[in-house]
Amino acid sequence: MRIDLNADVGEASTPDGKSAEIALLSSVTSVNIACGAHAGDLDTMHELVAAAAAAGLAIGAHPGYADRDGLGRREQHLATSEIATLVREQVNLLTSVARAHRVELRHVKPHGALYNQAASDPQLAAAIAEGVRQSSPTLRLVGLAGSELIHAGGAAGLVTAAEAFADRAYRRDGTLVPRTDPRALHTDGPTAVAQALSIAIRHRVQLADGHRLDIDADTMCLHGDTPGAAELARMVRAALDEAGVEVVRLE
Repeated sequence: MRIDLNADVGEASTPDGKSAEIALLSSVTSVNIACGAHAGDLDTMHELVAAAAAAGLAIGAHPGYADRDGLGRREQHLATSEIATLVREQVNLLTSVARAHRVELRHVKPHGALYNQAASDPQLAAAIAEGVRQSSPTLRLVGLAGSELIHAGGAAGLVTAAEAFADRAYRRDGTLVPRTDPRALHTDGPTAVAQALSIAIRHRVQLADGHRLDIDADTMCLHGDTPGAAELARMVRAALDEAGVEVVRLE
């Protein structure tokens, strides 16, 4: 039993939120850092890359739609060439930051609406994969387990990592419950811990309606902007360790 535990970071807008993001780095093995479009800025990128590198974490880019007001969570419908360009440019920006700290990016995980739309849209997924390939064909593409993004990454010759979520609710089709639904986010420790253990050990998620969803994941996400994210991450990591799950970073 082994899995990577990742966190989306670089999205906090308050000092407390930024401190929480730094605090949760001690519990995860990989980070996905916002690249300045939906959230973040160069100072934040430098700070998080340095902290993640010091902690020995795998560092990845977290590109999203250029929609800071909506935190990249509002759907957009752009040409495939525009999608490839926005992914490539954001990945290249974080690549330059990482190299300033003498580390290399390991992976790319799209953010928010870009990620969710690509789960079921083959053309969008292919455009994202092309943007990653243009930046560097050695980067791993992270996408929702069983999604079109995983298929597109493989078709583009990229190594992929199937992702599951400890702090998000699922629908029967394997997609995430939209954040507009108040039940979308698991903010309490016991629920997130139970889901994390089920994913890592039994490769399934128990849905609210009693349905069991099979999920085969390489990496599992906790969101840095979830209320109480640092403590939630600590609880999940402790539970995985206690259960004998080997938590290892993406390579």
